Amino acid sequence: MNQLLESNRKSWDKVAHYFNGVDALPSYGPFTQTEDELKLLDDLQNKKVLDIGFGSGHSLKYMAEEKGATELWGVDLSTEQKLAAEKTLQGLEPRLFCAPMEQEIDLPKDYFDCVYSIYALGWTTDLKATLKLIHSYLKQGGSFVFSWDHPLYAHISSEKGVITLNGSYQQEGLHTFEKFKGENAPMTIHTRKLATYINELIQAGFIIEKVVESDEGAHFKDEDAPVSDQYYSLYKTRRFPSTLIIKARK
Repeated sequence: MNQLLESNRKSWDKVAHYFNGVDALPSYGPFTQTEDELKLLDDLQNKKVLDIGFGSGHSLKYMAEEKGATELWGVDLSTEQKLAAEKTLQGLEPRLFCAPMEQEIDLPKDYFDCVYSIYALGWTTDLKATLKLIHSYLKQGGSFVFSWDHPLYAHISSEKGVITLNGSYQQEGLHTFEKFKGENAPMTIHTRKLATYINELIQAGFIIEKVVESDEGAHFKDEDAPVSDQYYSLYKTRRFPSTLIIKARK
């Protein structure tokens, strides 16, 4: 898996600029309800938060400026993402680490009030190890909130508005995109079923409080949704949830 992580890291460094400010709180995902609508986060005033896959740092900025968190920590695989996040978070004194989420890097244990991950957890090469680490970082009673592509969404495609099911949802395993974001940046991801995420959370010791299969966000309700064959589209999202969001507690 180290070879796979290194390959993904190099590819993320190439495509990081496409994700500046994208998939960040208060949004939980494409066309999906926001934190203002779902209200999944605890009261985080003067609290400590850890972002798994911090990207360009915009979720951490939201945690500081909108939720009042005073300690901002984050882990991300990409060096380029870390550089972008440092610019986003100037003056907020974040503690950012460039490392795989599934590896022990001596982050403090039983320390954080909230650990969260916005459209990043699904990139882990070892879900069991990642969730075990996240559980260890949290204080007793602390919360873990994450969002990711709904596990069925990758199998739903649209051609001239006709929606079909591709591949096998039952078959979990590695899938490689040879040209991620159109770049020469091969990216390998592990496909998993919804039950796998839920059962691994339980095995890691979490209590699951909320499972959201996303609906369109309130600010899209009055928008037209013309036929679209794009991977993410309002047309598709109105027919099938794009995003899975889970809140769990230690």
